[in-house]
This record gives sequence, C-alpha cells and structure tokens, in this order.
Amino acid sequence: MDRHYAEPLSLEFVAQQAGYSRFHFLRAFRKAYGETPRAYLTRRRIERARDLLRSANLTVTEICHMVGFSSLGSFSDRFTELVGCPPSQYREDMIRKGGPPPIPGCVVMMWTRMGSPPD
Repeated sequence: MDRHYAEPLSLEFVAQQAGYSRFHFLRAFRKAYGETPRAYLTRRRIERARDLLRSANLTVTEICHMVGFSSLGSFSDRFTELVGCPPSQYREDMIRKGGPPPIPGCVVMMWTRMGSPPD
C-alpha cells in the first residue's frame, strides 16, 4: 500500500495480495495499525500531498490526482479533515514560513513516473 498509494486499491485486491480473505485482512490490519486500510491509505495519500504542496510547483488539482484521488472535492474534504485547513491555505502557510524554492512540476512528474530521481 505504501508503494502503490497513488493507484486505485480495493480491499479485495490488497487482501488477495496478502493471502487473506477480505474480512480477515480487515481485522488483522486494524489490529496491527489501529485503523482501517482505507483510513491508512487516505492518511498516506494526504501525507504525500502535504510534501508536494510544500515542495512542488504543481496545482492542487495535479497533486490531487498524483496522490490517488479522483475527485478534487473529496481530496479537499479529506485534506481539511486531517490537516485542519484546505490544501491551498496549507500551501500559502508553507510559503509564508519560507523554505527552499519549489521543485518544477515537470521534474516531480518525471520522478513519479520513473520511481526515482534522474541521474
């Protein structure tokens, strides 16, 4: 789930990959991580979105799709719920606090497709 967080992942698929029934996987995952696989995946996607909002020169919509959300509305709602402010405000707050200049969006997209930075 950590490597493929941006892909559409169903509970059935992840459970099958782990060699469990859907219901057994759900119980085992919740016991091990203290949350459902869906909550874990959403949190992971939002963590990555926070990284991209801080460091990349991409639109909120581009980031939304890069981290695995298909709806900007759902992304904004989940982001606000978990972080406490909308994605655009989060980015503005990070810019005000200073830090390194954002990485150009084309470079971020190339890294994402390749899986690692270019040589």
